[in-house]
Amino acid sequence: MNELIKNKLTLLPDQPGCYLMKDRQGTIIYVGKAKVLKNRVRSYFTGSHDGKTQRLVSEIHDFEYIMTSSDLEALILEMNLIKKWDPKYNVMLKDDKSYPFIKLTAERHPRLITTRKVKKDKGKYFGPYANVGAANETKKLLDRLYPLRKCSTLPDRVCLYYHMGQCLAPCVKEVKEDTYKEMTDEITRFLNGGYKDIKVELTKKMEDASENLEFERAKEYRDQIMHIEATMEKQKMTMTDFTDRDIFGYAVDKGWMCVQVFFVRQGKLIERDVSLFPVYDEPEGEFLTYLGQFYSKTNHIKPNELFVPQSVDEKLASELLDIKVLKPMRGQKKELVRLAEKNAKMALNDKFALIEKNEQRTIKAVENLGEIMNIYTPHRIEAFDNSNIQGADPVSAMIVFIDGRPEKKEYRKYKIKSVQGPDDYESMREVVRRRYSRVLKENLPIPDLIVIDGGKGQIEAAKDILLNELDLEIPVAGLAKDEKHRTSQLLYGDPLQIVPLERSSQEFYLLQRIQDEVHRFAITFHRQVRGKTSFKSLLDDIEGIGPKRKKQLLKHFGSMKKMKEASIEDFIGMGLPQKVAENIFEKLKD
Repeated sequence: MNELIKNKLTLLPDQPGCYLMKDRQGTIIYVGKAKVLKNRVRSYFTGSHDGKTQRLVSEIHDFEYIMTSSDLEALILEMNLIKKWDPKYNVMLKDDKSYPFIKLTAERHPRLITTRKVKKDKGKYFGPYANVGAANETKKLLDRLYPLRKCSTLPDRVCLYYHMGQCLAPCVKEVKEDTYKEMTDEITRFLNGGYKDIKVELTKKMEDASENLEFERAKEYRDQIMHIEATMEKQKMTMTDFTDRDIFGYAVDKGWMCVQVFFVRQGKLIERDVSLFPVYDEPEGEFLTYLGQFYSKTNHIKPNELFVPQSVDEKLASELLDIKVLKPMRGQKKELVRLAEKNAKMALNDKFALIEKNEQRTIKAVENLGEIMNIYTPHRIEAFDNSNIQGADPVSAMIVFIDGRPEKKEYRKYKIKSVQGPDDYESMREVVRRRYSRVLKENLPIPDLIVIDGGKGQIEAAKDILLNELDLEIPVAGLAKDEKHRTSQLLYGDPLQIVPLERSSQEFYLLQRIQDEVHRFAITFHRQVRGKTSFKSLLDDIEGIGPKRKKQLLKHFGSMKKMKEASIEDFIGMGLPQKVAENIFEKLKD
């Protein structure tokens, strides 16, 4: 703990609020909330912690805090700060999983569609469904029962759906709004759990049609009843009512939290969602933050009510989400919450072995590498590689590894501009100059370690630019390869020396992954560039000749050979300006 943090700890207030932890570069790495700021922030720098929290504390070089007037305010502020800064130690739910919904559009001629995107467009959304197959089956059933239009744009004549009795043909017939209202009300009632009532009504209609000897109509009603039974009654009922609700349970162990969500729709348990992430705060507070983030995603519609475990402040959760939140005390509802908690505990246990293995491959390897090289833990590593064929189409590539994992959105490609011929040293000087001039200019994160895929010459070239031109002191290491083009050794120091690394160690495997990835990225980019230049024509370099004129020339002369034999007058004769004709003649003559 440095002197700045010691002094700031004495000034913390006895108020609720949020705190922002920063690393030595001033980057916000964690945002938390507290009922009492003084107690919560001090707890990070006193007592013992698990390895994961120790890692966070070891990176803290400064902190800020923002006071709020209530716990709810602190919770909302924390969610907004996480969204704004995306700190690496906070859980940030991704939009990588969405569930299908059935949507009843709010158009003049409404439609029934399946979608994974929920928008504020006055349409009615029903779901989520276990999978798109379940949603499509339900929609198909409703299409048979209610003849809404199917076309996204109205055609100029009736389609097959009209002849099948599944569309009212608003394209050629006038359909009253009352007719649509009656159907949409029925569909809404159906999807909100009233399909049993509709099944009873259809049964009565079938019997009446049969008594009136309308056997074809009776058969239609019978088929509709069978479809309802086949589609809607496949699943076992889990609740006696038809309330849409989400049931949450969580488990915490070894600094990790697992949250399980059961989606209950129309009385059925249709799907679950599982999230696993590290926690650095009180479990109840972390769960409330997760809850707020969960429903801020567009693919999660708030149900009528939520069930949460006994440890959760249901009033605070209800205020945060503006929906009914309950803590069941007995019976089937309590059993469902307990089941969600049990599933969370099992998922946590199942994942620990994988997490520990992954930690050994990534963050532990990064920490050990820093100790072996005697530098700060290289949380952010940037690696460079050049690629060319005998100096042709020279390019360079940079990749970023954060805590031992590739961060692909930060990869960069460079076309070498100032170097003629195969000169890897000057190419490296150019790309390092361009990269870190921009880093300084735009105040981008500075890496803890730079890795050069090359030998001593390229390493020295990179160090020269950083120290003598840009005044940056960043550790620079190099990766040498053996005769089989495999990672052989790590070069570092002044003068450069071989860093002793066990070839079977996770640190060596990490460097191997970095070298393979930067080489792959550079080669791929070089092939793209080379592929474009392979199909260049002499005409591409002539001023005044674009794709249209090039096509015109080749069509007129038939070949480059005949074009070379042509005179300036021949080019002017086909409608080209004098200057352009002269440029072509001179270029082809050379």
